[in-house]
Amino acid sequence: MIPVSLVGARGYVGLELMRLLAGHPRFELVHAASRERAGQSVSDQVPALPASLRYSTPVPEALPALTSGAYVLALPNGMAGAYVEAIGKIAPDAVVIDLSADYRFDPAWHYGLPELAQSAPGHRIANPGCYATAMQLAVAPMLDRIEGPVQCFGVSGYSGAGTTPSPRNDPDALRDNLMPYALAGHVHEREVARQLRVPVEFMPHVAPHFRGLTVTANMHLSAPIGIDEVLDIYRRRYAKAPLVHVQDAAPLVRDNAGRHGATVGGFTLSDDARRLVVVATLDNLLKGAATQAVQNLNLAFGLDSLAGIDALASTETVA
Repeated sequence: MIPVSLVGARGYVGLELMRLLAGHPRFELVHAASRERAGQSVSDQVPALPASLRYSTPVPEALPALTSGAYVLALPNGMAGAYVEAIGKIAPDAVVIDLSADYRFDPAWHYGLPELAQSAPGHRIANPGCYATAMQLAVAPMLDRIEGPVQCFGVSGYSGAGTTPSPRNDPDALRDNLMPYALAGHVHEREVARQLRVPVEFMPHVAPHFRGLTVTANMHLSAPIGIDEVLDIYRRRYAKAPLVHVQDAAPLVRDNAGRHGATVGGFTLSDDARRLVVVATLDNLLKGAATQAVQNLNLAFGLDSLAGIDALASTETVA
Protein backbone atom coordinates (compact mmCIF):
# COMPACT_ATOMS: atom_id res chain seq x y z
CA MET A 1 0.00 0.00 0.00
CA ILE A 2 1.11 3.54 -0.77
CA PRO A 3 0.77 5.92 2.21
CA VAL A 4 -1.02 9.24 1.70
CA SER A 5 -1.18 12.34 3.88
CA LEU A 6 -4.11 14.72 3.41
CA VAL A 7 -3.76 18.28 4.71
CA GLY A 8 -7.03 20.20 4.72
CA ALA A 9 -9.33 17.27 5.38
CA ARG A 10 -12.23 19.21 6.84
CA GLY A 11 -13.51 20.80 3.63
CA TYR A 12 -15.93 19.39 1.09
CA VAL A 13 -13.12 18.31 -1.23
CA GLY A 14 -11.22 16.73 1.66
CA LEU A 15 -14.25 14.62 2.50
CA GLU A 16 -14.55 13.41 -1.09
CA LEU A 17 -10.85 12.59 -1.17
CA MET A 18 -11.11 10.53 2.00
CA ARG A 19 -14.05 8.61 0.56
CA LEU A 20 -12.07 7.84 -2.58
CA LEU A 21 -8.93 6.84 -0.70
CA ALA A 22 -10.94 4.62 1.65
CA GLY A 23 -11.93 2.43 -1.29
CA HIS A 24 -8.70 2.62 -3.26
CA PRO A 25 -6.87 -0.68 -3.91
CA ARG A 26 -3.36 0.80 -3.52
CA PHE A 27 -3.49 4.02 -1.50
CA GLU A 28 -3.81 4.13 2.28
CA LEU A 29 -4.71 7.32 4.12
CA VAL A 30 -2.27 7.40 7.05
CA HIS A 31 -2.51 11.06 8.05
CA ALA A 32 -5.35 13.59 7.91
CA ALA A 33 -4.91 17.14 9.17
CA SER A 34 -7.74 19.48 10.12
CA ARG A 35 -7.49 22.26 12.67
CA GLU A 36 -11.23 22.21 13.43
CA ARG A 37 -11.42 18.43 13.84
CA ALA A 38 -8.07 17.74 15.49
CA GLY A 39 -8.34 14.73 17.82
CA GLN A 40 -11.55 13.38 16.29
CA SER A 41 -11.69 10.05 14.49
CA VAL A 42 -11.84 10.29 10.70
CA SER A 43 -14.38 7.45 10.75
CA ASP A 44 -16.91 9.92 12.14
CA GLN A 45 -17.03 11.41 8.63
CA VAL A 46 -15.96 8.39 6.57
CA PRO A 47 -16.99 5.12 8.30
CA ALA A 48 -14.91 3.06 5.87
CA LEU A 49 -11.71 4.49 7.35
CA PRO A 50 -10.25 3.02 10.56
CA ALA A 51 -11.44 4.56 13.83
CA SER A 52 -7.84 4.56 15.03
CA LEU A 53 -6.92 7.24 12.49
CA ARG A 54 -7.51 10.65 14.02
CA TYR A 55 -7.27 14.13 12.64
CA SER A 56 -4.13 16.00 13.59
CA THR A 57 -3.48 19.73 13.72
CA PRO A 58 -2.12 20.95 10.36
CA VAL A 59 1.44 22.04 11.17
CA PRO A 60 4.09 21.78 8.43
CA GLU A 61 6.78 20.70 10.88
CA ALA A 62 4.59 17.83 12.15
CA LEU A 63 4.00 16.12 8.80
CA PRO A 64 4.90 12.42 8.68
CA ALA A 65 7.89 11.48 6.53
CA LEU A 66 6.30 9.50 3.69
CA THR A 67 9.42 8.93 1.61
CA SER A 68 7.64 6.51 -0.76
CA GLY A 69 4.19 8.03 -0.48
CA ALA A 70 2.21 11.13 -1.34
CA TYR A 71 0.91 14.35 0.18
CA VAL A 72 -2.32 15.98 -0.95
CA LEU A 73 -2.74 19.62 0.01
CA ALA A 74 -6.41 20.69 0.03
CA LEU A 75 -5.86 24.16 1.45
CA PRO A 76 -7.06 27.67 0.59
CA ASN A 77 -4.98 29.64 -1.89
CA GLY A 78 -1.77 31.03 -0.46
CA MET A 79 -1.19 28.36 2.19
CA ALA A 80 0.60 25.53 0.39
CA GLY A 81 4.11 26.96 0.37
CA ALA A 82 5.09 26.16 3.96
CA TYR A 83 3.95 22.55 3.55
CA VAL A 84 5.76 22.10 0.24
CA GLU A 85 8.94 23.44 1.87
CA ALA A 86 8.55 21.05 4.82
CA ILE A 87 7.94 18.06 2.53
CA GLY A 88 11.02 18.98 0.53
CA LYS A 89 13.08 18.52 3.69
CA ILE A 90 11.57 15.32 5.11
CA ALA A 91 10.53 13.48 1.93
CA PRO A 92 11.98 15.18 -1.15
CA ASP A 93 11.06 12.30 -3.48
CA ALA A 94 7.45 12.03 -2.34
CA VAL A 95 4.59 12.97 -4.67
CA VAL A 96 2.88 16.26 -3.80
CA ILE A 97 -0.47 17.28 -5.24
CA ASP A 98 -1.64 20.81 -4.54
CA LEU A 99 -5.34 21.54 -5.06
CA SER A 100 -5.02 25.30 -4.64
CA ALA A 101 -3.98 27.78 -7.33
CA ASP A 102 -0.57 28.30 -5.72
CA TYR A 103 1.49 26.27 -8.23
CA ARG A 104 -0.71 26.24 -11.35
CA PHE A 105 1.44 29.00 -12.86
CA ASP A 106 4.77 27.49 -11.82
CA PRO A 107 6.55 25.83 -14.78
CA ALA A 108 8.40 23.52 -12.38
CA TRP A 109 5.09 21.86 -11.49
CA HIS A 110 3.10 19.52 -13.72
CA TYR A 111 -0.34 20.86 -14.55
CA GLY A 112 -2.48 17.80 -13.96
CA LEU A 113 -5.49 17.72 -16.29
CA PRO A 114 -5.05 14.07 -17.32
CA GLU A 115 -7.23 14.16 -20.45
CA LEU A 116 -5.19 17.00 -21.93
CA ALA A 117 -1.73 16.49 -20.39
CA GLN A 118 1.20 16.12 -22.77
CA SER A 119 3.61 14.52 -20.30
CA ALA A 120 3.83 12.27 -17.25
CA PRO A 121 2.97 13.90 -13.91
CA GLY A 122 6.29 13.68 -12.07
CA HIS A 123 6.41 14.37 -8.30
CA ARG A 124 5.03 17.91 -8.11
CA ILE A 125 1.51 18.22 -9.46
CA ALA A 126 -0.80 21.24 -9.55
CA ASN A 127 -4.43 20.13 -9.68
CA PRO A 128 -6.46 22.30 -12.09
CA GLY A 129 -9.33 24.46 -10.90
CA CYS A 130 -12.89 23.15 -11.25
CA TYR A 131 -14.11 25.82 -13.65
CA ALA A 132 -10.77 25.67 -15.48
CA THR A 133 -11.21 21.94 -16.05
CA ALA A 134 -14.67 22.40 -17.56
CA MET A 135 -13.56 25.31 -19.73
CA GLN A 136 -10.56 23.45 -21.11
CA LEU A 137 -12.53 20.30 -21.87
CA ALA A 138 -15.08 22.43 -23.74
CA VAL A 139 -12.56 24.46 -25.73
CA ALA A 140 -9.43 22.32 -26.28
CA PRO A 141 -10.66 20.23 -29.25
CA MET A 142 -11.23 23.43 -31.29
CA LEU A 143 -7.97 25.22 -30.50
CA ASP A 144 -6.60 25.13 -34.04
CA ARG A 145 -9.81 26.73 -35.36
CA ILE A 146 -10.43 29.48 -32.80
CA GLU A 147 -10.16 33.13 -33.81
CA GLY A 148 -10.15 35.77 -31.09
CA PRO A 149 -11.09 35.50 -27.40
CA VAL A 150 -13.25 32.70 -26.01
CA GLN A 151 -16.12 33.80 -23.77
CA CYS A 152 -17.15 31.43 -20.95
CA PHE A 153 -20.23 31.90 -18.77
CA GLY A 154 -20.07 29.75 -15.64
CA VAL A 155 -22.49 28.80 -12.88
CA SER A 156 -21.45 26.73 -9.86
CA GLY A 157 -23.09 25.33 -6.77
CA TYR A 158 -22.15 27.05 -3.53
CA SER A 159 -19.84 24.26 -2.35
CA GLY A 160 -17.32 25.84 -4.72
CA ALA A 161 -17.05 28.75 -2.30
CA GLY A 162 -15.74 26.43 0.42
CA THR A 163 -16.78 26.13 4.06
CA THR A 164 -15.66 29.53 5.35
CA PRO A 165 -18.90 31.56 5.67
CA SER A 166 -19.47 34.15 2.95
CA PRO A 167 -22.39 35.44 0.86
CA ARG A 168 -21.37 33.01 -1.89
CA ASN A 169 -22.05 29.95 0.27
CA ASP A 170 -24.95 31.33 2.29
CA PRO A 171 -28.13 29.45 1.25
CA ASP A 172 -30.30 32.35 2.44
CA ALA A 173 -28.42 34.90 0.34
CA LEU A 174 -28.54 32.56 -2.66
CA ARG A 175 -32.18 31.53 -2.39
CA ASP A 176 -34.00 32.37 -5.66
CA ASN A 177 -30.81 34.08 -6.74
CA LEU A 178 -27.84 33.96 -9.09
CA MET A 179 -24.79 35.76 -7.72
CA PRO A 180 -22.09 37.08 -10.11
CA TYR A 181 -18.54 37.61 -8.84
CA ALA A 182 -14.99 38.21 -10.12
CA LEU A 183 -16.33 39.01 -13.60
CA ALA A 184 -12.90 39.93 -14.97
CA GLY A 185 -9.49 38.55 -14.06
CA HIS A 186 -10.71 35.45 -12.19
CA VAL A 187 -7.82 33.09 -11.45
CA HIS A 188 -9.42 30.37 -13.59
CA GLU A 189 -9.61 32.80 -16.52
CA ARG A 190 -5.85 33.33 -16.31
CA GLU A 191 -5.27 29.63 -15.73
CA VAL A 192 -7.12 28.56 -18.88
CA ALA A 193 -5.56 31.30 -21.00
CA ARG A 194 -2.12 30.14 -19.89
CA GLN A 195 -2.79 26.45 -20.61
CA LEU A 196 -4.65 26.81 -23.91
CA ARG A 197 -2.71 29.88 -25.10
CA VAL A 198 -5.84 31.71 -26.23
CA PRO A 199 -7.49 34.78 -24.69
CA VAL A 200 -10.32 33.81 -22.32
CA GLU A 201 -13.09 35.99 -20.93
CA PHE A 202 -14.73 34.22 -17.99
CA MET A 203 -17.84 35.33 -16.07
CA PRO A 204 -18.54 33.12 -12.99
CA HIS A 205 -21.74 32.97 -10.95
CA VAL A 206 -22.93 31.08 -7.88
CA ALA A 207 -26.36 29.41 -7.76
CA PRO A 208 -28.46 28.03 -4.87
CA HIS A 209 -27.65 24.35 -5.54
CA PHE A 210 -24.91 22.69 -3.49
CA ARG A 211 -22.65 20.96 -6.00
CA GLY A 212 -22.00 20.79 -9.72
CA LEU A 213 -21.12 23.45 -12.27
CA THR A 214 -21.81 24.32 -15.89
CA VAL A 215 -19.79 26.36 -18.39
CA THR A 216 -21.12 27.71 -21.68
CA ALA A 217 -18.19 28.42 -24.00
CA ASN A 218 -18.63 30.77 -26.97
CA MET A 219 -15.96 30.37 -29.68
CA HIS A 220 -15.47 32.37 -32.89
CA LEU A 221 -13.88 30.26 -35.63
CA SER A 222 -11.42 31.10 -38.37
CA ALA A 223 -13.51 29.30 -41.02
CA PRO A 224 -17.02 27.80 -41.32
CA ILE A 225 -17.50 24.26 -40.07
CA GLY A 226 -20.32 21.71 -40.15
CA ILE A 227 -21.96 20.33 -37.03
CA ASP A 228 -21.11 16.74 -37.99
CA GLU A 229 -17.44 17.66 -38.21
CA VAL A 230 -17.63 19.38 -34.81
CA LEU A 231 -19.13 16.27 -33.22
CA ASP A 232 -16.52 14.07 -34.87
CA ILE A 233 -13.69 16.30 -33.56
CA TYR A 234 -14.94 16.07 -29.97
CA ARG A 235 -15.72 12.37 -30.08
CA ARG A 236 -12.31 11.52 -31.48
CA ARG A 237 -10.54 13.80 -29.00
CA TYR A 238 -12.17 12.12 -25.98
CA ALA A 239 -12.56 8.59 -27.35
CA LYS A 240 -9.93 7.31 -24.89
CA ALA A 241 -11.01 9.53 -21.99
CA PRO A 242 -13.47 7.44 -19.95
CA LEU A 243 -14.31 10.32 -17.61
CA VAL A 244 -15.33 12.66 -20.44
CA HIS A 245 -18.68 11.95 -22.08
CA VAL A 246 -19.62 13.67 -25.35
CA GLN A 247 -23.30 13.98 -26.23
CA ASP A 248 -25.44 15.93 -28.67
CA ALA A 249 -27.74 17.61 -26.13
CA ALA A 250 -26.65 20.27 -23.67
CA PRO A 251 -25.71 18.52 -20.40
CA LEU A 252 -27.50 19.39 -17.17
CA VAL A 253 -25.82 20.08 -13.83
CA ARG A 254 -28.07 17.71 -11.90
CA ASP A 255 -27.18 14.80 -14.19
CA ASN A 256 -23.47 15.18 -13.38
CA ALA A 257 -23.70 16.12 -9.70
CA GLY A 258 -22.17 13.38 -7.58
CA ARG A 259 -20.47 11.71 -10.56
CA HIS A 260 -16.77 11.43 -11.31
CA GLY A 261 -16.76 12.53 -14.94
CA ALA A 262 -17.50 15.54 -17.12
CA THR A 263 -20.03 15.86 -19.93
CA VAL A 264 -19.57 18.01 -23.02
CA GLY A 265 -22.45 18.74 -25.39
CA GLY A 266 -25.04 21.21 -26.61
CA PHE A 267 -23.01 21.90 -29.76
CA THR A 268 -24.61 24.85 -31.54
CA LEU A 269 -23.44 26.75 -34.63
CA SER A 270 -24.44 30.23 -35.78
CA ASP A 271 -26.04 30.66 -39.20
CA ASP A 272 -22.70 31.49 -40.79
CA ALA A 273 -21.11 28.40 -39.12
CA ARG A 274 -18.28 30.50 -37.71
CA ARG A 275 -19.47 30.72 -34.12
CA LEU A 276 -19.64 27.58 -31.98
CA VAL A 277 -21.22 27.29 -28.52
CA VAL A 278 -20.39 24.29 -26.32
CA VAL A 279 -21.62 23.38 -22.82
CA ALA A 280 -19.58 21.42 -20.26
CA THR A 281 -20.72 20.20 -16.85
CA LEU A 282 -18.93 18.44 -14.01
CA ASP A 283 -19.07 18.03 -10.26
CA ASN A 284 -16.81 20.72 -8.84
CA LEU A 285 -15.89 18.55 -5.83
CA LEU A 286 -15.09 15.44 -7.90
CA LYS A 287 -13.77 15.83 -11.46
CA GLY A 288 -13.17 19.45 -10.52
CA ALA A 289 -11.02 18.47 -7.53
CA ALA A 290 -10.95 15.13 -5.64
CA THR A 291 -11.44 12.68 -8.52
CA GLN A 292 -8.87 14.55 -10.58
CA ALA A 293 -6.42 14.43 -7.67
CA VAL A 294 -6.81 10.65 -7.47
CA GLN A 295 -6.32 10.40 -11.24
CA ASN A 296 -3.07 12.31 -10.82
CA LEU A 297 -2.00 10.15 -7.88
CA ASN A 298 -2.63 7.04 -9.97
CA LEU A 299 -0.59 8.34 -12.89
CA ALA A 300 2.25 9.53 -10.65
CA PHE A 301 2.64 6.01 -9.27
CA GLY A 302 2.26 4.23 -12.60
CA LEU A 303 -1.24 2.91 -11.89
CA ASP A 304 -4.25 2.85 -14.18
CA SER A 305 -5.66 6.39 -14.21
CA LEU A 306 -9.06 5.08 -13.04
CA ALA A 307 -7.78 2.88 -10.19
CA GLY A 308 -10.19 3.40 -7.29
CA ILE A 309 -12.57 5.43 -9.48
CA ASP A 310 -15.81 3.96 -10.75
CA ALA A 311 -16.72 6.09 -13.77
CA LEU A 312 -20.37 5.08 -13.44
CA ALA A 313 -20.70 5.52 -9.67
CA SER A 314 -22.52 8.33 -7.93
CA THR A 315 -21.65 9.73 -4.51
CA GLU A 316 -23.81 11.70 -2.08
CA THR A 317 -25.16 14.91 -3.61
CA VAL A 318 -26.01 16.85 -0.46
CA ALA A 319 -23.90 18.86 1.95
